[in-house]
Amino acid sequence: MVLQTISESVYVGLCLKIGTPQQVTIRRDVVDTTELLEQKITRTNETVKMLSGSRREGFRFEGSDIDIMFWPKTHRVFWNFSQIQLINILRQVLILCDSTESPPGFTLLWLPLVESGHTSRLVLSPSVRYNGAFYISSAKFIEIICNHLHRGSTVHGPCSSGRVGLKEVDKALCLVSDFWPPSASSWIDRCHSWPPPHVVNDIVRSGCHFVAIGHKLGKHADNEWRISFSQAEQKLVYNMNHAQFLIYGLLKLFLKEFNKGLHEEEKLLCSYHMKTTIFWAIQQNSIAQWCPQNLLACFWVCFKLLLKWVYEGVCPNFFIPENNMFLNKVHGEAQRNLFTQLFGLYEKGIAFLLHIPSVSSYIMAVLCNPRLSICTDESTLISEVMLDQELFYEMSSISFFYPNLQWCIENLNTLEHLMRSPLSQHQLIILQKCTSIILQITGLLLNDIYTNTSGGNKQMYIADKRSCYMLKLAAKFGCISDLLYIAMYFYQTFRNREALLVIEMTKVKLAQPGLMHEARVDPERYTEAVGGQSWSYKMRHAVVDDIKLDNPINCINELLLEQQTSMQNITFGLTIPPLVLLHMLEFLCCRHVDPMRAQVALDDLQVLVHHDRGVLVSLFLRDISWEILGICQQMTGNHQAALYSYHQSLAQYPWHEIQYATRQRIQDLH
Repeated sequence: MVLQTISESVYVGLCLKIGTPQQVTIRRDVVDTTELLEQKITRTNETVKMLSGSRREGFRFEGSDIDIMFWPKTHRVFWNFSQIQLINILRQVLILCDSTESPPGFTLLWLPLVESGHTSRLVLSPSVRYNGAFYISSAKFIEIICNHLHRGSTVHGPCSSGRVGLKEVDKALCLVSDFWPPSASSWIDRCHSWPPPHVVNDIVRSGCHFVAIGHKLGKHADNEWRISFSQAEQKLVYNMNHAQFLIYGLLKLFLKEFNKGLHEEEKLLCSYHMKTTIFWAIQQNSIAQWCPQNLLACFWVCFKLLLKWVYEGVCPNFFIPENNMFLNKVHGEAQRNLFTQLFGLYEKGIAFLLHIPSVSSYIMAVLCNPRLSICTDESTLISEVMLDQELFYEMSSISFFYPNLQWCIENLNTLEHLMRSPLSQHQLIILQKCTSIILQITGLLLNDIYTNTSGGNKQMYIADKRSCYMLKLAAKFGCISDLLYIAMYFYQTFRNREALLVIEMTKVKLAQPGLMHEARVDPERYTEAVGGQSWSYKMRHAVVDDIKLDNPINCINELLLEQQTSMQNITFGLTIPPLVLLHMLEFLCCRHVDPMRAQVALDDLQVLVHHDRGVLVSLFLRDISWEILGICQQMTGNHQAALYSYHQSLAQYPWHEIQYATRQRIQDLH
């Protein structure tokens, strides 16, 4: 009975650490909905993008990597010639698998039509000749990707790896097959109890991917490709119940603690081993119920399975069991040492979890009070405000890459179609946010196009009306700070009086108590202002977002140099704290007509940038905030103050990579 209570207590602790069912659903819905939207509107694009890894699965561990997979639509991998009947070789690059000399889970990729010219530079450049045929070298492929496509990145397994802010981002350019690998056919026959048939069918229909890394002990290590089941794994994790998902999370927490202090080459166990363990444990159906009351018993089953694998030196891949994932590292003395460490924990029993800070306090709470009653009802675990913080923080990261105006129009049509389909409350508010973003993009892009072309006055008048309408509509759908896009548009089209009216309105709204910005909020005031209201109402009346100026669009002439520099460094745009932009716009609108008001706006901007401690101006936006202050100071002729601000901008974390622009402005001052 005490063990059951401890299990419930740990379940509650993991919900608070990893997420409740509703929080995890929100995270997945944000990613899934935006990705669905992107894929629907990029049918003509050559590349598909998919977030993978732990973030896609619904985890938000501090310090975890962001994993992104890309693959070209115009390249298709086939397992045999019988699958090629419907392919158009004029539009598709044909690639065939040759697994005859590769270890299980790996394959060579053959280009059968090189001689006839039906190929592409992407796969031809890294190709090598072997036995009279052309094969795509995985080693050459990843080297080319790092050197030419993702500048400044390093090779990390099959990925090009680089940093965005404090996050490590791993990008894998892979190849796709619409067909399930023959070597994984036994997995289909094994799925009697889990996952259910409709999930199995969905996984098999989705095929697989190939990532550019060979087996270190294989005959063709530099030329082989690994079969990737990332898409299938994501579907399996989605099919877990919440107790199973939390046990998977607990395995990750255990691994983090187990590997603490070890160098990268000393870490014999990795997160993928933990994922494989939970998959096998669920499918083997050795536990009747995966639930909060059984959480520790279920974890123990997983731990014993992992211990067994280490003892035997065999970790069977979930989809291709013949692929032993311990073959490279876990053998010999290293294997014996690892087993000794794990067996030492096994002898301690489940009490070894006391060494994991995230759950130890929840175990001790029950041990100190065995009669403690634990409630695992989700509605009692987190407040309404905490759930709102989760939703609006996740939605603040939504962004789109848009190639042209046609993309925007297709986007809006797709959104309208999606709005008519059955949707959860999460999905509805996410689509509302997407609608607001795309209306803003369309309005600004429309003006940018007609300003930079020789269209007549009538066309410019029509474009202006439509731009105004779309930006005002976006503000009705979006959050409070979206009004600043209207003010920015009015300033850019020389309507300073209208811009100032919008700025005044925005200033009043931003001064309200209880606003939520980047999950920072006063819970009591927020609840008093919008508690119990719909998410749509809360977003429009109590949520503030940073302002995103996408590089392809010239939104403010004074920041054109920064946008151009940012674009050259392959960053998508400038992200500006709303109050920084508000003070800048007020200064720009008033400096010729009302110098006193302009000076007040500049003083407010200076106080904000100098004295804010990460509340209104986050750490990662301080480079652009100091830059904007310097630009405004330079415009008033205060060169000494401007020089100080530019040097401060260079001293901040280079989130926007605008150092060239800053140095250029310093040079202009001298």
